[in-house]
Amino acid sequence: MRTTLWAIVILLSSSSIGAASDIRRVVTGLDASNKAVVLFDSRLPLGPGPYGIQGLNLWITDSYPAGFSFKDDPATRPIGISPPDHGTKFRVVEFPPLDPATEAKMEPTFLQKSVGERTPTRGVPVTHPLMHRTRSVDYAVILSGEIDMMLDDSVVHLKPGDVVVQQATNHAWINRGTQPCRILFVLMDAKQP
Repeated sequence: MRTTLWAIVILLSSSSIGAASDIRRVVTGLDASNKAVVLFDSRLPLGPGPYGIQGLNLWITDSYPAGFSFKDDPATRPIGISPPDHGTKFRVVEFPPLDPATEAKMEPTFLQKSVGERTPTRGVPVTHPLMHRTRSVDYAVILSGEIDMMLDDSVVHLKPGDVVVQQATNHAWINRGTQPCRILFVLMDAKQP
């Protein structure tokens, strides 16, 4: 598992950030003869989101242990911030620099409201419009750029190659730099903390 994750990180980080909006995704599966084949091989664009944040779901599962999809592409189904119940979400998000004027216009609980009923019961109220918590264990790898991870009472500055394990805690990703920051996420549904 660790080798596979690092192979994905190396592949994504070696892609041109100049063409920041697309990622090559290769998905394998089994054909009717049980031979390994490539099911999908294409460059996919990151889609626009609020406040210039761009994202792309690379794969979604909705069972544990994870099932397989040898025909359909589960990444195309609509899904919110959280992974599905008993599932996972494999995603890339690119955060643009956040200017103070945009930040001042944001609704105080903007992102937390979009989590909705999947919010963990433990945790204090959020203190920034981009702060949120999900009922999930999230792995994050900083691929390019730099970003601050704001927690309730502290801020951690992250650079390429840094990894984060987020355990259903309040956090906000805030880019105070001058370049976009691209992060690879694997979100896994979890129990209530």
